Amino acid sequence: MLLAACAGPQSALDPAGPSAAAIAGIWWAMFWGALAVWVLVMALVTRALYRGRNTRALPRPERLIVGGGLVLPPVLLAGLLVYGSVSSARITGAADQVDARIEVVAERWRWRFRYLDDNGRVVAESLDTLSLPRGRMVEFHITSKDVIHSFWIPRLGGKVDAIPGRVNLLRLRADRGGPVRGQCAEYCGTGHAVMAFDVLVHGDAAHAAWLAERAGDGSAP
Repeated sequence: MLLAACAGPQSALDPAGPSAAAIAGIWWAMFWGALAVWVLVMALVTRALYRGRNTRALPRPERLIVGGGLVLPPVLLAGLLVYGSVSSARITGAADQVDARIEVVAERWRWRFRYLDDNGRVVAESLDTLSLPRGRMVEFHITSKDVIHSFWIPRLGGKVDAIPGRVNLLRLRADRGGPVRGQCAEYCGTGHAVMAFDVLVHGDAAHAAWLAERAGDGSAP
């Protein structure tokens, strides 16, 4: 029951790509680090509560203050900062070669995806269903038609706001299939709760065939 939320189509702890895997790694590092600190604090509290009548002062209490209050927090935070900085390249995918580009247009309350060729021309279009080629780095050009939305596929990576009049970039790679679902992560009005989309992870041939079926069709789901 404790691990019931660690899997599923929208679980950030069940990564299906390198960006989400790096984010999940940072989360687990924070979890185990926080757990270790909690255990240490509880051990000290327990010792203090069950000292009985032995109320003598510690021989050198400044050691506990300096060690636990001044040394330990900076060491833990510095370690987390280094770990997060090292993982940033995997999260952003900035150094990876882009294999495909997709325009994402958020609308109240649906998602429009336009698939681009190497020359930037739209070759296919879909609504509320996104197809991704397995193992390929995809660069998303994200914007909004009306209000601020937020594009998020938890199993593939972090979220990026979709802002009217602005194009934000996001790079994601899907290395395995299975149930994957995206969601608007910014409250955008009465239809926010249903503003989700399915993500299909295809092999190259299946992805090309899927696009061919939707060539020039802006209304097909």
